[in-house]
Amino acid sequence: MRVVLLVLALLVSVAVPASAGEHPPAWELKPTGVTAQFRGLSAVSARVAWVSGTQGIVLRTTDGGATWKSVGPPGTEALQFRDIEAFDAEHAVVLSIGPGTDSRVYRTDDGGAHWRQTFQNTDAAAFYDCLAFFDPWRGLAMSDPVDGRFRVQATFDGGRSWRPVPDSGFPAALPGEAGFAASGQCVTTAGPFDAWLATGGGATARVLHSGDGGRHWTASDTPLPSSPSAGVFAVAFRSPSQGLAIGGDFANPDAPGPAVALTRDRGRTWTTPGQYPAGYRSGLAWRGGTVLAVGPGGSDVSPDGGRHWTRFDTGSFDSVDCAGAACWASGAQGRVARLR
Repeated sequence: MRVVLLVLALLVSVAVPASAGEHPPAWELKPTGVTAQFRGLSAVSARVAWVSGTQGIVLRTTDGGATWKSVGPPGTEALQFRDIEAFDAEHAVVLSIGPGTDSRVYRTDDGGAHWRQTFQNTDAAAFYDCLAFFDPWRGLAMSDPVDGRFRVQATFDGGRSWRPVPDSGFPAALPGEAGFAASGQCVTTAGPFDAWLATGGGATARVLHSGDGGRHWTASDTPLPSSPSAGVFAVAFRSPSQGLAIGGDFANPDAPGPAVALTRDRGRTWTTPGQYPAGYRSGLAWRGGTVLAVGPGGSDVSPDGGRHWTRFDTGSFDSVDCAGAACWASGAQGRVARLR
């Protein structure tokens, strides 16, 4: 019996994460030497990460942030790279945001030594916000609505070419509804077929879901506040069923309204947990069953999938991303950090 109890105790100690009070997480800043705002972030491992941001800057580290190499596409100093998706230390796809031809996609296959522009928006009414991949081949890039429906480009060759998803598969957008290019996380995927788009700006903050790789979409309301400056800024799913949405109001970042919503049914319904971060948060990432949230007002951790939260840092970050146990955060003034 003593052996059985010892085994059970060991299992519990492994399965249940320590509380934030016992082992508080902490960000370890990794100076980049630049002042760009990095809203684009892609964690590959504890040693490899990519960030992208203003002034056309893309940085890559392969030594855990000890050094950074500027590897952005040449001649793009006027662009804002709001999202980047890296597959490893050599292969990455980066998205620039903006009206008309400012919305572009570039791909590198040699660690940023060379880039090829693979998409450039030609519709003055479109404005691309975020991109995400199901796997190294299939991905989606999201634009604000055009003619009353969200617009999405799809790739089947790792971002080397793109083609529009027919807008007949989308529900009608609400008046004023759009995505927020705040952290590169307004579109996300889980598994081979499920994808979600985060919205705000309309009468309600919604999340759109596709269960067939992006061809058809349904919309669900969330309890997050919505206004021209408020809504869902990021979505992240641990599995196709379990996910979180986070946001708030960037124009009123200390507003106490619910900033988090949870779902366990692929995003069909969303509920507010009893406890949630105070104020606006723009980035969200899963680390096993633990969740990290970041924003200009600080960072929070939830050890139980989003039901309870503790603030552990007051520094400003815009985005957070994890690759296994390795988590990174990025933000204004060239700030990049790795979780200790």
